[in-house]
Amino acid sequence: MVNRREIGSLVGLGAAAVAMAAGSAVSQAVAQTQPAESTFAQIRRTKRLRIAGIVGTEPYYHKDIATGQWSGFCVSMATDLAKALEAEVEIIESTWGTSVLDLQSNKIDIMFGLSPTPSRALILEFTRPIMNNTFTIIAKSGFEPKTWEDLNKPEVRVAVDIGSTHDLYARRTLPKATLVALKTPDEAVLAVQAGRADCLIQVAMLSLVTVKKNAKVGKVIIPTPIAAQPTCCGVRVDVDTRFRTYVDNWLEYSRSLGALREWILTSLSLVNIQEQDIPPGLQF
Repeated sequence: MVNRREIGSLVGLGAAAVAMAAGSAVSQAVAQTQPAESTFAQIRRTKRLRIAGIVGTEPYYHKDIATGQWSGFCVSMATDLAKALEAEVEIIESTWGTSVLDLQSNKIDIMFGLSPTPSRALILEFTRPIMNNTFTIIAKSGFEPKTWEDLNKPEVRVAVDIGSTHDLYARRTLPKATLVALKTPDEAVLAVQAGRADCLIQVAMLSLVTVKKNAKVGKVIIPTPIAAQPTCCGVRVDVDTRFRTYVDNWLEYSRSLGALREWILTSLSLVNIQEQDIPPGLQF
């Protein structure tokens, strides 16, 4: 016959066993989600720095159809970073939309040119900013607003590409304006050309390219007060933070040497934009 004290002991042992089993299961689950090797250690071992390359996104990325060679602002940065890490760059063709998944699945080690949105920050980490990309507008001929408040009127039609940072900025800054929300940046450009919108919002790196390709679209204007969004590198969430810290230090070092500005200007030349084409007061 088992007395109450023995029952209590047995219950206690059972609870302890359950707790130990549960703890073991949690530990195994956590272990399964953690990579076997940190990003920093993997790069140092393989001597490879894997990045995403996105076709047709000049001046960020450019792929020569004939040779398969990549160039552009992000590629220049990756090449220099890889050299500092004593590694070689490996470029894996991707898209803006899938690059975050590529990071999560360990297909790439770093993604250049990402905007640090709250939703992205839930699943990856961001470095210090590469640059601040100024918000600009491309205004139709004869339409020359000076400030963002000049645009914040019901009679002003502002084109944006849905879900982009341009869209988010317009909804926050221009609540009274009439937004012409379209699926793609190209459709936003066509809306201004066709007279269905008075202007469109784009960050400077894109608006300069848009107008260079088609001067008839309109004129690049930097409304005041000047507003900008940071452009960063995205990296995988890692218990070992050495890689992100290393990239942060490399960015600051490159900035102090003037290398970041040089890479930007060189990449703009891919789309025939020279330094004199950049509006006065525009800083990257």
